[in-house]
Amino acid sequence: MAGESRFPDVDSNGSEKNEDIEIIVNVGGVKQVLYGENLNRYPATRLTQLINCLSGGYDTIFSLCDDYDPGKREFYFDRDPDAFKCIIDIYYFGEIHMKKGICPICFKNEMEFWKVDLKFLDDCCKTHLSEKKEELEEIARRVQLILDDLGVDASENRWKRCQKYIWKLMEKPESSYSARVIAVLSFLFILISSVVMCLGTIPELQIVDSEGNHVEHPTLDNIETACIGWFTLEYVLRLISSPNKLYFVISFMNIIDVFAILPFYVSLILTHLGAGMMELTNVQQAVQALRIMRIARIFKLARHSTGLQTLTYALKRSFKELGLLLMYLAVGIFVFSALGYTMEQSHPETLFKSIPQSFWWAIITMTTVGYGDIYPKTTLGKLNAATSFLCGVIAIALPIHPIINNFVRYYNKQRVLETAAKHELELMELYSGEGKVGGSKNELEDLMGEGKEHPSWSRQLKVSHSDTFIHLLSDEKHYRTRLQSCK
Repeated sequence: MAGESRFPDVDSNGSEKNEDIEIIVNVGGVKQVLYGENLNRYPATRLTQLINCLSGGYDTIFSLCDDYDPGKREFYFDRDPDAFKCIIDIYYFGEIHMKKGICPICFKNEMEFWKVDLKFLDDCCKTHLSEKKEELEEIARRVQLILDDLGVDASENRWKRCQKYIWKLMEKPESSYSARVIAVLSFLFILISSVVMCLGTIPELQIVDSEGNHVEHPTLDNIETACIGWFTLEYVLRLISSPNKLYFVISFMNIIDVFAILPFYVSLILTHLGAGMMELTNVQQAVQALRIMRIARIFKLARHSTGLQTLTYALKRSFKELGLLLMYLAVGIFVFSALGYTMEQSHPETLFKSIPQSFWWAIITMTTVGYGDIYPKTTLGKLNAATSFLCGVIAIALPIHPIINNFVRYYNKQRVLETAAKHELELMELYSGEGKVGGSKNELEDLMGEGKEHPSWSRQLKVSHSDTFIHLLSDEKHYRTRLQSCK
């Protein structure tokens, strides 16, 4: 029996010391000669188990490798040779560095196959692995959202189905033609409202009321009222149909929506009821201040603009660079304003009355604005101004490049994730057998639930051999995906 055979060069008691054993490992056609003295440093790994199983039968051997040549004592593995070259560094250096060009998820799977703990992976490589996990989790989330939109739960009542339909209509322009029309209308109303707000301040377009005050033209007021009506209806429908109303209310963009429509109603109340509670002049001043808050509507454009959302994210990720910029400017402003004040004191008509007043001059000089309301008159003061100008240009230019990189990186990442999610859906539809993506929704219920460390994809995605599929080592020994072999 094959299971009872022994290797000719090792007796049944395994008398040969593990430290003196030399084995040949053939991984993907690349041979490596390994010694027991090195391998025994990490006894829990697969390669060390190969040495310890030499006194066992073929069943034990083939449970650890794909094939074995007893004459050459050569073990064969159908694995990635590039990843293996990196992994065996642990036996010599005690840590592992992932070579550039290897997919982090594939490398992690290779480490799991060779039974090497992730703690031996260098910190810089762990960062790449975490980023890739986040990308795949984001793809999983997008796929799940699309399947939720396409799927119809028969157990839901009529109100739930209506609520979901309104939510998709108001929040997801890509879901239907009607939703795209509503998104375009919302965008146009925002633009019209902003233009009307600007036109209302032109004196030629204003009229004089009975008290001699200039007020906005009634036509502009009517257009403003129509825009506010649309914004109010839009907000109420989105609030009613929201699946999580608390999150909806405290969301930043929805707070912007409230500030965009609230001044209109507060002004309306003060105009009709405030006169009885306070003087008319105070009411008019309060209404005028509230009308200025209408500028918040322009931020509503971020809801319909991927570019503005990307810019916001880039600024959030660039707080460190922005902090450095402010620190450079603050130090420069303090130094050059103090020098400017000191150097200009000898001039009888100096414009630098104090150091705090000189702050303003330093700010407009270092930011290359230069209004001309305050300027140096002495030779030393002018040299100080030239130096502050050059330092300001350098201080502003230094942090700009990382901010631009954050913007470009995030924008490209979003495009890749969107394409990858669509690719997964196309493959699911191709292999579903029914020609409908919605039929695979139940197979992705584990997508975001089970195992946060390893996003669990459905069997349908495994069959698809997707390039974005995170392959978890399964019981099928020889199952491999294209992602496992990506370099």
